[in-house]
Amino acid sequence: MENISMKDVAQKAKVSTATVSHVINETRYVAEETKKKVYKAMKELDYQPNSVARSLRSRKSNIIGLLVPLVASDTSNFFFMSIANGIEQVLKENGYNLILSNSSEDLSIEQDQIKVFNSQLIDGLIIAPVDSQKHDYKENLRGNYPVVFIDRQPKELTSDTVLIDSGAGTYKAIELLISKGHTKIGFITGPLGITTSDERLQAYKNALKNNNLSYDESLVKIGSATFDKGHSFTKELVEETGATAIFAANNIMTMGAVHYLQEKDIPIPDKVAIIGFDDYDWLRITSPPLSVVKQPSYEMGKKAVELLIKRINGSKDPYDVHRLPSELVVRGSC
Repeated sequence: MENISMKDVAQKAKVSTATVSHVINETRYVAEETKKKVYKAMKELDYQPNSVARSLRSRKSNIIGLLVPLVASDTSNFFFMSIANGIEQVLKENGYNLILSNSSEDLSIEQDQIKVFNSQLIDGLIIAPVDSQKHDYKENLRGNYPVVFIDRQPKELTSDTVLIDSGAGTYKAIELLISKGHTKIGFITGPLGITTSDERLQAYKNALKNNNLSYDESLVKIGSATFDKGHSFTKELVEETGATAIFAANNIMTMGAVHYLQEKDIPIPDKVAIIGFDDYDWLRITSPPLSVVKQPSYEMGKKAVELLIKRINGSKDPYDVHRLPSELVVRGSC
């Protein structure tokens, strides 16, 4: 196979060889349109620059790290993979590559993975933290690269953070159930202490209060985010508290809740209404199709990496929390 040179890329992109060099090594400002032409030509010609030599010259690797808490039994993996797709879309347009690492929702593994990233030549890191309340990320993130947090907010704002306003979606869901006459609304959630779980529970409480309903602790079930817990919590809510509606604050527990109701032939929504979290294909083919709070996961990935690239390019803007809207999708289950 013929060796492709920088000159070949320049000819195809209709730019100078020096411009191609500046794009690859980031040694001088090049207009975005010109960059895209060069990257397109490199892709079409399958040109592979010497990444090791380039990294040593520029101290840049054009590699972004992504650290997310994937768990084998948890359908939220689809959520994080959708985020990764959004990230990759923007990275490809800007000539970056992605390295994915998994913390397995385990703080010690997360800390080990951060140490690995600290020792590598990466240009930036996007992280969904395991423990957003206790872990001092400022202490652990010692690499010479910018960081963007996603989905969960660390206890101190030391980097840009992208969140989804899942509290607003939860509030709308509870209000909808109240508007349909439900006064005993069960709430099922995974462990508290992370931004998403805490905000959804607070939104549930606010919706009750603002609609003149008392908060009843017996209607709130908190435990490990598993299918089995979703199933057993729903059983307790229906059989012991007389709940006529259920809000499940994550997808895997939603599956468990729906399974219990179907297993016991409890009519949905005639006897028990249910609203879940996250919008996956299987939710549309349940009987009836499930109402959910939908999260813009793909858009979260795009926003996170756009912020990260700005930091890599030298942005000194104050750190900020960026919130994307959630959406209540109403189907037949409520």
